[in-house]
Amino acid sequence: MTAPQMVCHLTDALRNLLGERPVQSKVGAPTLVGKTLVKWVALYTPLPWPRGMKTRPEADQLIGGTPPSSRFSDDVASLERAIQRFLVVVGEGRLPAHYLFGSLTQREWSRWAYRHMDHHLRQFGM
Repeated sequence: MTAPQMVCHLTDALRNLLGERPVQSKVGAPTLVGKTLVKWVALYTPLPWPRGMKTRPEADQLIGGTPPSSRFSDDVASLERAIQRFLVVVGEGRLPAHYLFGSLTQREWSRWAYRHMDHHLRQFGM
Protein backbone atom coordinates (compact mmCIF):
# COMPACT_ATOMS: atom_id res chain seq x y z
CA MET A 1 0.00 0.00 0.00
CA THR A 2 1.29 3.45 -0.87
CA ALA A 3 0.90 6.46 1.42
CA PRO A 4 -1.91 7.91 -0.77
CA GLN A 5 -3.68 4.53 -0.74
CA MET A 6 -3.31 4.36 3.05
CA VAL A 7 -4.96 7.75 3.49
CA CYS A 8 -7.85 6.66 1.26
CA HIS A 9 -8.08 3.33 3.13
CA LEU A 10 -8.44 5.13 6.46
CA THR A 11 -11.06 7.45 4.98
CA ASP A 12 -12.97 4.52 3.47
CA ALA A 13 -12.94 2.63 6.78
CA LEU A 14 -14.48 5.62 8.56
CA ARG A 15 -16.97 6.28 5.77
CA ASN A 16 -18.03 2.62 5.86
CA LEU A 17 -18.74 2.91 9.59
CA LEU A 18 -20.61 6.17 9.10
CA GLY A 19 -22.84 4.59 6.45
CA GLU A 20 -21.52 6.95 3.77
CA ARG A 21 -20.21 4.11 1.62
CA PRO A 22 -22.24 0.98 1.09
CA VAL A 23 -20.75 -2.20 2.55
CA GLN A 24 -21.51 -5.03 0.15
CA SER A 25 -19.32 -7.78 1.57
CA LYS A 26 -20.93 -10.22 3.94
CA VAL A 27 -18.88 -11.02 6.99
CA GLY A 28 -20.03 -13.62 9.47
CA ALA A 29 -21.22 -12.58 12.89
CA PRO A 30 -18.48 -11.73 15.38
CA THR A 31 -17.30 -14.81 17.25
CA LEU A 32 -16.89 -15.07 21.00
CA VAL A 33 -13.10 -15.04 20.52
CA GLY A 34 -13.31 -11.93 18.30
CA LYS A 35 -15.58 -10.12 20.75
CA THR A 36 -13.36 -10.88 23.73
CA LEU A 37 -9.74 -11.93 23.30
CA VAL A 38 -9.02 -10.47 19.86
CA LYS A 39 -10.76 -7.20 20.75
CA TRP A 40 -8.83 -6.90 24.01
CA VAL A 41 -5.46 -7.62 22.35
CA ALA A 42 -6.17 -5.26 19.43
CA LEU A 43 -7.44 -2.37 21.52
CA TYR A 44 -5.62 -2.53 24.82
CA THR A 45 -2.23 -4.19 24.50
CA PRO A 46 0.88 -2.39 23.26
CA LEU A 47 1.41 -5.10 20.65
CA PRO A 48 1.55 -3.73 17.11
CA TRP A 49 -1.15 -4.94 14.77
CA PRO A 50 0.21 -7.51 12.33
CA ARG A 51 0.78 -6.51 8.75
CA GLY A 52 -1.16 -8.19 6.00
CA MET A 53 -4.41 -8.63 7.90
CA LYS A 54 -7.46 -8.92 5.68
CA THR A 55 -9.82 -5.97 5.54
CA ARG A 56 -13.26 -5.53 4.05
CA PRO A 57 -13.13 -5.25 0.25
CA GLU A 58 -14.77 -1.81 0.47
CA ALA A 59 -11.72 -0.49 2.32
CA ASP A 60 -9.10 -2.53 0.45
CA GLN A 61 -7.31 -0.12 -1.83
CA LEU A 62 -6.15 -2.92 -4.12
CA ILE A 63 -9.58 -4.35 -4.93
CA GLY A 64 -12.44 -2.01 -4.12
CA GLY A 65 -11.50 1.04 -2.12
CA THR A 66 -11.55 4.64 -3.25
CA PRO A 67 -8.51 5.35 -5.42
CA PRO A 68 -6.26 8.26 -4.48
CA SER A 69 -6.97 11.56 -6.21
CA SER A 70 -4.33 13.48 -8.10
CA ARG A 71 -3.64 15.66 -5.02
CA PHE A 72 -2.47 14.02 -1.80
CA SER A 73 -3.49 17.12 0.17
CA ASP A 74 -7.10 16.68 -1.01
CA ASP A 75 -7.12 13.08 0.24
CA VAL A 76 -5.66 14.14 3.60
CA ALA A 77 -8.35 16.83 3.88
CA SER A 78 -11.03 14.19 3.15
CA LEU A 79 -9.60 12.02 5.92
CA GLU A 80 -9.62 14.95 8.34
CA ARG A 81 -13.28 15.65 7.55
CA ALA A 82 -14.17 11.96 7.98
CA ILE A 83 -12.42 11.94 11.36
CA GLN A 84 -14.48 14.95 12.47
CA ARG A 85 -17.74 13.27 11.40
CA PHE A 86 -16.65 10.04 13.12
CA LEU A 87 -15.99 11.93 16.36
CA VAL A 88 -19.47 13.46 16.28
CA VAL A 89 -21.14 10.09 15.70
CA VAL A 90 -19.02 8.37 18.38
CA GLY A 91 -19.92 11.15 20.81
CA GLU A 92 -23.59 10.53 20.11
CA GLY A 93 -23.15 6.74 20.45
CA ARG A 94 -24.57 6.04 16.99
CA LEU A 95 -22.03 3.62 15.46
CA PRO A 96 -22.91 0.11 14.33
CA ALA A 97 -21.27 -3.03 15.64
CA HIS A 98 -17.72 -3.74 14.46
CA TYR A 99 -17.56 -6.63 11.98
CA LEU A 100 -14.98 -8.50 14.11
CA PHE A 101 -15.36 -7.12 17.65
CA GLY A 102 -19.14 -6.74 17.84
CA SER A 103 -20.66 -3.91 19.86
CA LEU A 104 -18.18 -1.29 21.04
CA THR A 105 -18.50 1.49 23.58
CA GLN A 106 -17.68 5.08 22.68
CA ARG A 107 -14.29 4.64 24.31
CA GLU A 108 -13.64 1.40 22.40
CA TRP A 109 -14.59 2.98 19.05
CA SER A 110 -12.22 5.86 19.80
CA ARG A 111 -9.48 3.43 20.75
CA TRP A 112 -10.09 1.39 17.56
CA ALA A 113 -9.79 4.52 15.39
CA TYR A 114 -6.57 5.53 17.12
CA ARG A 115 -5.03 2.05 16.84
CA HIS A 116 -6.10 1.69 13.19
CA MET A 117 -4.62 5.03 12.17
CA ASP A 118 -1.50 4.49 14.27
CA HIS A 119 -1.00 1.06 12.66
CA HIS A 120 -0.98 2.53 9.16
CA LEU A 121 0.92 5.73 9.95
CA ARG A 122 3.72 3.65 11.47
CA GLN A 123 4.02 1.79 8.17
CA PHE A 124 5.24 5.05 6.69
CA GLY A 125 7.37 6.15 9.64
CA MET A 126 4.89 8.73 10.87
